Formats: sequence, C-alpha cells, structure tokens
Amino acid sequence: MDSLLNKFSTRLNQYNDENKKIIMKAANMAAEFHKNQKRASGEPYIIHPISVATILIDMNLDTETIVAALLHDVIEDTEATYDFIKDEFGIVIANLVDGVTKITDLNFADRNEQETESIRKILIAMTNDIRVILIKLADKLHNLSTIQYLSKEKKIKFATETLDIYAPLAERLGISWMRAEIEDLCLKTLNPKAFDQISKYISDFKDLIKNENFLEKIKNKIIEEAAKNNIRIKVKTRAKHIYSIYRKVKVRKIPLKDITDVIGIRILCDTNMECYTLLGLVHSLWQPISGTLKDYIATPKANNYQSLHTAVIGPNGLKMEIQIRTHDMDNTAEHGIAAHWIYKSKNNSAIKSDDIAIINKLKMWKYSDLSSTEFLDDIKRDLLKDTIYVFTPKGQIVELPKDATPIDFAYHIHSEIGEKCIGAKVDGVIVPINSSLKNSQIVEIQTSRNAHPRVNWLRFVKTSSARSKIKQWLNNNDKNYIIESSIIAQNKNPNIPARRNILIKNREIEEVRNFFDKKRLSVTVENEKNMLIKIASCCSPLPGDDIIGYVSRGRGIIVHKKSCKNLPAINEIEKRMIKVSWEISSPKKIYSFNVVSRNSNNLFSEVENTIKNFNGHLIEGKLSENDQGQLIGKFTIELENSKHLKSVIKNISSIPNIIKINQI
Repeated sequence: MDSLLNKFSTRLNQYNDENKKIIMKAANMAAEFHKNQKRASGEPYIIHPISVATILIDMNLDTETIVAALLHDVIEDTEATYDFIKDEFGIVIANLVDGVTKITDLNFADRNEQETESIRKILIAMTNDIRVILIKLADKLHNLSTIQYLSKEKKIKFATETLDIYAPLAERLGISWMRAEIEDLCLKTLNPKAFDQISKYISDFKDLIKNENFLEKIKNKIIEEAAKNNIRIKVKTRAKHIYSIYRKVKVRKIPLKDITDVIGIRILCDTNMECYTLLGLVHSLWQPISGTLKDYIATPKANNYQSLHTAVIGPNGLKMEIQIRTHDMDNTAEHGIAAHWIYKSKNNSAIKSDDIAIINKLKMWKYSDLSSTEFLDDIKRDLLKDTIYVFTPKGQIVELPKDATPIDFAYHIHSEIGEKCIGAKVDGVIVPINSSLKNSQIVEIQTSRNAHPRVNWLRFVKTSSARSKIKQWLNNNDKNYIIESSIIAQNKNPNIPARRNILIKNREIEEVRNFFDKKRLSVTVENEKNMLIKIASCCSPLPGDDIIGYVSRGRGIIVHKKSCKNLPAINEIEKRMIKVSWEISSPKKIYSFNVVSRNSNNLFSEVENTIKNFNGHLIEGKLSENDQGQLIGKFTIELENSKHLKSVIKNISSIPNIIKINQI
C-alpha cells in the first residue's frame, strides 16, 4: 500500500507543495477507508481511485478535481459521509464527490430506475460544476480497462451504458482521445470478434505502408511544399481508432477490405491563414475528393473544435484523410474542455460551466418533471446523438440534432417563431416543415399571425424543447386535447375536464376529428337491433362495407370490416364471429367521399352546412392531418338522390380551403 501511495506522489510535480499535501492527505484517507475492500480482480480497491486521479492529473486538472477523484467512492462504498468530507476538504470538494456518488435509496421500484436516476443526478450536477463529469469519465475509462473480471452480463450492461451515454459526453466536451479509448474498449467487450478483426486489419495496413515508406514520403512532400511558402509545420500520422472504422463498416455498409483511409494525416501550423494556404497546397499535390472538404475553423463545433478536413487520392490510389489546424486548435481538439482549464495560481478563475454549450442545454432539463427514463431518453435524443449545423439568413450558427426539422429550428430561434410557423425555405427553396435539415443549410422560417401549433407536429419534431413547447401551447389553448407525457387524448366534451380517452397506439400520435350520428345508422345483429355494439377503430367500417361481428368479453359486439387485417389475430375469432349487417334508419341514400384540404378550424361546419343546403345529413365524418399539414377527410352523408350528390360535391369543391374531392 505504501509503495503504491509513494509512486502516486511522484506524479504530482506540477502542483505546489501546499496542494501536494492536500492531495496526499486525500490519497491516504481514501486508502484507509477502502483498506478492507477488493476489486473484482482481487487487487486492493485503492488502485481504482488512484488510477482515476492519475488520468485526471495527466489532463492537467486542478487540485480540487484530483482530491475529489481520490475520494469519489468513499460516500457510496464506505462509512464516510458528505459532512465529513466537507469538514476535512471544504464544500466544493464535498459537492464534487457527492455529484459522482450513485443514488442508494431503497425506495425505487427496481434497480434500473435507481441507476437511471443516478445518471440523471450526475448530469444535473454537471450544470453546477463541469468537473463532476470529468471525474466520472475517468472513472468509466479505468473500469473499462479492468472489465474482464466482471461477469458477462455485467460487462455487457456496463459497456452498453458507457457507449450510449459517456462516450458521446466525452465527444461533446471535445475530449477526443478519451472518447476514442472508451469507444474502443466498449467495442472490445460488446463485439470482440469485430474488434480483433479490425485491429488485425489496421496492423496489416500499417505494416504494408511502413514497408513502402509511404508515410515518410507523404510527410516529406508536405513539409517541402510548406517550406517553399515559408510555413513552419509539424506533420502527425495516426491510425484511426477501431470503433470509427467499425461504424463505417456497419453504418455505411462498406466492406472492411475496401476501407483505405485507415491512416489519418494531421498538419499543424501557427495561424488560421496558414491553414487555408496549406489546404491549397495539399489540393495541388493530390486530387481532392469532391464533397469531403469541411471548414470547422470558420464554423467551429459546439465543443469548440476547429480544423480543416479534406480527403485526397494519394499515391497508389490510396484515399487519405487530412486535417489541418493550428497548434492551439490541436490542443483543444485532443483535450477539449480540459485544455481550457486555468489554475487559480495562474488566473484566479477557473472555466465557468456557463461557457460550455452542453451545460447550457442541460440546464433546460434541470427542473423538468420528467421521469428518470423520459429524462434520459430526451438527453440521448437531443444531446448525445450526432448533430448538424445550420444557419439563419443572417449567418447565425444553430446546432440541432441530426434529422431535425424546420419546426425544431423555428423553436430554437424563439418559441413565438415556432408557434407562428407556416412554412420554411432551405437554401432559398420552399420545403415541407417536416423535412430533415442537413449540415450547412440556410434556413428561413415563414410565419403567419394566425398560425398556431398542430398536434401532428409532435410526430416529427426531434428536439425536446420544441416538443415541450408544442405540448404546452396545445394544453393551454386547445380544449380538444389533453396532453401529458407521451399521451394525447381527445377531450369529448371541451367544457368539462375529461379523463384520458386514448387515441394513440405504440406511441404514435394521430390527430383525429370524428363525427358519427348513431341516430341515422344502426347495426342489426342476427335480426336483433341496437344491441351493445361498437365500431372497430382499427378498420372503421362504414355503411356499404361488408362487416362481421366479434362477441368480446364485457364490451359487447365489436363490428369489423370483413377485410380487416386484425381479424386473424383475434383470440377465438372463429368461435366468436357473429353475423351483422347495416340497417339504415332513413329512406334516403347513403354516399361517401374523400377530401383534401388546407388546414382549417371550421372545415367540418363548412362541409356540414353545404350538405344541409341540399336537405342532406352528415352521418359520419373523419379528419386527420398528414405530414404536409393538410387535412385528409372522409365523409358519409345521406341525400335524396344522386343529383343532389353532384351538387353537394360541386359546392364543397368551391370551399376556399378544399384542394381535392372525390366520391368513393
């Protein structure tokens, strides 16, 4: 134990004597608290907190972070308390330790709920002090390096959670080396066969180009051209990390043998202007591949990453990916937020959480009343998936989740812009409001004073912010719906508070406006009228359709179309089928027609009034909204004769919002 602590003390040369004493006090205290504990490998437990602290020392983090890393498990796994740490090291370190401590409350329904709430706690603690997540990332990284000692089930669960949540967090914070190591170690656990196969491929590829002196020739050529332009550069070469190649094989469906851009080349210089000059030199040496140029200097990523990316066809037809950046940009690219950490001894202030984009986004969820599972789902969808960068017409950069829509963009700019959105232009071309945006597009939102959010927007928006604001507006302004969580219900009587009358299945949202006049139609069940019957919502039979009845338990008879696809799956359908038929409670004739209309709040009344003008009656009407915001309607009416039908259709087609009408 003493030799371990002595070895650790030799790693503290970058700290002054006072800070060394504080760190070693924490190290000795952690060793005492964990003295009777072993890791799954059988090693003394203290090896873990010391390893976590060492990772953070190598990242040049401050004394408070190192102390908290050494103590990060003592509240959770020993008799140590928050108050004890606060008394010994102060409230800042106590809060850091508490931030990474899992929740151990026994009042949770199951272990998954407890673990999900622990992740939520850590993410919220990030908003107060970013160092919480840096400690947790180092903790995850070291645990991954010793994961082989866990059971198969625990290994898979741990690696999956780390890959889904903590690797993307490392990327969002710009710590690329840590993200790469975490992803590779997770892949090694989750798909060892793929890991070994790609590792061998990279090794063989490196041997091949080494034998041909390939990289040296490339480096010398670039340095020679840069010297002609009086630019001092440094050229680095590196093999791509295994998981990035795995994703290319899996997502892009590219066979491993066809991947030649295994080795990346990075050119470092002193100024932004030199970056662009070097880009021109590289393109003059080798043929650039169309569509591969990305300028992250002019448009930095949200994690402050800056670089020029390009791909060229190099010697022997091999594809080469080349990055060009300044030395400062390279430091930020590798170490992310940690590269900006400022010791108080140098500048009386550390980096502020408010300066970090992901923290500002997390604050949106800080006081939400979502369940832990809903919270984590939102975080994964909004923060931890791939993002795109689009522009306002004035050139403002907007970061959104991949496949975000113009509605998401509109709400990001301002909630009123979102609420009044009626359309969008992308790169000057009008597009549907549900279309997926792509990188670097210029987005312009078209608004109208009379517009308002629609229920069907909830089908396609990608950001939690837009989803939340749409729900809030509908709850406050549209009495036809009751919306809570992921459930949307239609309020049958808007004047009376109603319980949920669920209209969605499998979490798919559908806006439905229905009218059915039971006085005009009835169903005869084996010569008996008006028994307890219900019209099946899955196939919605109408007069004239061939129908069959199903005797349900406790719900009467459910009437389906004979062609309904759900019938074969119904339990005991052969035994419980019963003959039913339509009975018209009127001598008039029944007709049906479809309409397509622009969105309108009074389409139902306009259609019904037109029908009444010809002494007709609306028996049933259904309206739903498609992805283009149009209303799709189906109406069943009764009229004296077919001549009246032609007049009704002609008059309905003249309603201003009607786009198309056709008889069924």
